[in-house]
Amino acid sequence: MNCAQPDSRIWLSHTDDAKRKYPYTWQLVETDPGELACIHSALANNVVKEAVLEGKIAELDGYDRVQSEVRYGEEKSRIDLLLSDAQEQCYVEIKCVTLHMGDGLGLFPDAVSARGSKHLRELALMKQQGHRAVLLFCVQNTAIDRVGVAAAIDVKYAQTLQDVITAGVEVLVYSTVIAPEGIALKERLPFIEIG
Repeated sequence: MNCAQPDSRIWLSHTDDAKRKYPYTWQLVETDPGELACIHSALANNVVKEAVLEGKIAELDGYDRVQSEVRYGEEKSRIDLLLSDAQEQCYVEIKCVTLHMGDGLGLFPDAVSARGSKHLRELALMKQQGHRAVLLFCVQNTAIDRVGVAAAIDVKYAQTLQDVITAGVEVLVYSTVIAPEGIALKERLPFIEIG
């Protein structure tokens, strides 16, 4: 939502991989003059993992092991990152935020997300079992300076998020630096509870 306006300037990547249905992938869009959004949401996981490995996320620093896409939970899920050391396991679910509502406000989700609610329930279960559980919003829109939940878009997700926060799941929000040459994690942003 709000990233596919007619006549917007976009960036594509090209591949010669014969297994791909299409040779181009839409990567970036200029949402306003000078503002970029990375609409390739799968890149958020790579950006966050790279930042964790480089010690750039203070709240997630110090773990000995970093694993991606590990099966867990009761609903046949895969955690984006599993961080571990001798003392604890930390389950990190990463969500890409691109929906800009104006005045710097970003919201998640931008569509009804039953899968997103499932991931929240799985995080709450890990917290209940004594592990650390973190929901990390990776903001891939340079116009966004704070993030909230889009209750008007997905009321179930909003309620589930409130429930898991009450249960002890941590919420982190980080911005990114976006350019045609690449994307990297930048700084922590505030999470605000709104509808």
